[in-house]
Amino acid sequence: MTKAVWFPDESASKETRLYQMMQRMGFDDYDSFHEKTIKDISSFWDQAVKEIDISWYQPYDQPVDLSNGVMYPEWFVNGKLNVAYNAVEKWALNKDYANQPALVWESDEGKTVTYTFKELDDEVNRVANGLVEQGAKQGDIFTIYMPMIPETTIAMLAISKIGAIFSPAFSGYKSEAISTRMNAAQAKYLITADGFNRGGKTVNLKDEASLAVKDSPSIEKVFMVKHTGANVTWNNQQDVLWDELVSKSASFETVQTNGNDPYMIIYTSGTTGKPKGALHTHNGFPLKSAFDAGITMDVYPGDTLFWYTDMGWMMGPFLVYGGLLNGATILMFEGTPTYPQANRIWEIVEKHQVTHLGIAPTLIRTLMTLDERYVTQHDLSSLKLIGSTGEPWNEEPWMWLFDKVCQKKIPIFNYSGGTEISGGIFGNVLVKPIAPVGFNAALPGMDVDVYDSDGNSVRNEVGELVLKQPWVGMTNGFYQENERYENTYWSRFKDTWVHGDWVIHDDEGFYTITGRSDDTLNVAGKRLGPAELESIFVEHDSVVEAGVIGIPDEVKGEKPIAFVVTKDQSEQQELLKEELVNHAINRLGKAIAPRTVYIVDDLPKTRNAKVMRRAIKAAYLNKDAGDLSALENPHIVDQIRGIAKSS
Repeated sequence: MTKAVWFPDESASKETRLYQMMQRMGFDDYDSFHEKTIKDISSFWDQAVKEIDISWYQPYDQPVDLSNGVMYPEWFVNGKLNVAYNAVEKWALNKDYANQPALVWESDEGKTVTYTFKELDDEVNRVANGLVEQGAKQGDIFTIYMPMIPETTIAMLAISKIGAIFSPAFSGYKSEAISTRMNAAQAKYLITADGFNRGGKTVNLKDEASLAVKDSPSIEKVFMVKHTGANVTWNNQQDVLWDELVSKSASFETVQTNGNDPYMIIYTSGTTGKPKGALHTHNGFPLKSAFDAGITMDVYPGDTLFWYTDMGWMMGPFLVYGGLLNGATILMFEGTPTYPQANRIWEIVEKHQVTHLGIAPTLIRTLMTLDERYVTQHDLSSLKLIGSTGEPWNEEPWMWLFDKVCQKKIPIFNYSGGTEISGGIFGNVLVKPIAPVGFNAALPGMDVDVYDSDGNSVRNEVGELVLKQPWVGMTNGFYQENERYENTYWSRFKDTWVHGDWVIHDDEGFYTITGRSDDTLNVAGKRLGPAELESIFVEHDSVVEAGVIGIPDEVKGEKPIAFVVTKDQSEQQELLKEELVNHAINRLGKAIAPRTVYIVDDLPKTRNAKVMRRAIKAAYLNKDAGDLSALENPHIVDQIRGIAKSS
């Protein structure tokens, strides 16, 4: 019997951009179509860029050249394009789209600003002119340390317009994390703001930026947006106000970059303490993001895409290029989805007629514990799809979202890939049934398999997620660290990308991610993904979320212990712990059920809601966790460390 709960309407599915692409390539069936996309990657990606209507200054000679091996494919050989032209300028030059909204921004306190494509193009040109006047040139590297405000997107696009490279950093980082990334990139310029508003509080950004610059000798100038009016540390020799940067001229000739020229370096946290710089090109990340959003998520011109994220995380640039390259409106939100009340995210959807909403499971786990009226008071009829990314789901919050928000009609597009992917490996395509928690398909062009430890393909058991063919958007190595890139992804199986996720591919064709392979537990010889165990605890009425780690055990090799966040902290903890242990034993059996449960205030997580299990494990075992600069709540690590000392 199928696990699916959402089934595509036949007539509606035939209207999707994905189905129409399948038809043009001669297919009615997704699985047959997908097989074609991975057997002939050249013809598939050639068609893909036509589907999303990419404009080229100089047409490419061939879609892909693998003469340097699968680790370093060259896409769209000799093609010239610029992502800023494709994202904004071409729409601004089209009379049918010039006055359509391109970017809508909502502040923490509810203020709204809208730019049409023409207005956005003009502003990008003014900033591009200003950057050139300040001495910036093609190939220079800018670090962007900015909140989710319009100037952040404008800066990114202006940097691309002049042929330079931007490196976005999480707005919640402290100075050390910023300087580490600026030094790794040898950035010449920093763009920041005086601060931002979040949850009714003002956060000073410029003072952290100034501290970071002191430790970053490559920085020549700092450009600052005056956003909150906060008093800031100022250096007259180096700092420039944004308003002084912006030129009066709205005319700028976009630099015709080679498609494989770098346009973005985005750093991800590394387990060893040194962040990894994924290097992306004009014909890579933007095209993969636009394809995933436009073709698989069905984003059309005129739709409104809103992903709750930060520009320092992959889904920030995905929002920009996934939306704008498809002629859609992108919505940026400065605040937090539960301020001033827990209905804020749904209020935004209704107010701005959002068609595609992106959230993380952690947000839903929080919202589902609150009064349902926070959801039901709003008209959410504009929604066509809800996307989710960042971490694995548990079934109860997924079904709550599907029942209460989606009304069992709107599809939930689980989306998983990564910064080095430029988008998704897996998704819930809209031409196939969707089941809770997992994914109904590998996305077009993604040659997915699940391997055991010997490199054999497996079904119905946990295995290592691998990719057997390159794809558009694959990181062009790590910036100035290609040996590390090769060791990270290519060193285990010949010519095979090992992604680092444990996955189950079942007989019905659904994929389920059970956790990162470095998070995986091996209890008495049985490999377990932490998400499998965490789901058991989240089933309990008292539990909001759970994090499970494995620690050394003389008998079993490793034993699981659980950290849970409860709805009511005043509940008698010892009784609840005992109840949770018994619940786990009843559901999992004595051999593998966690026998130790700790109740904590929260789990260590990044702002995009990824639970950092290695931080839990390192704190509990009193070991170095590596780079924890992405954590939004580092005090929780101290709480866990204290628990370990007292236990």
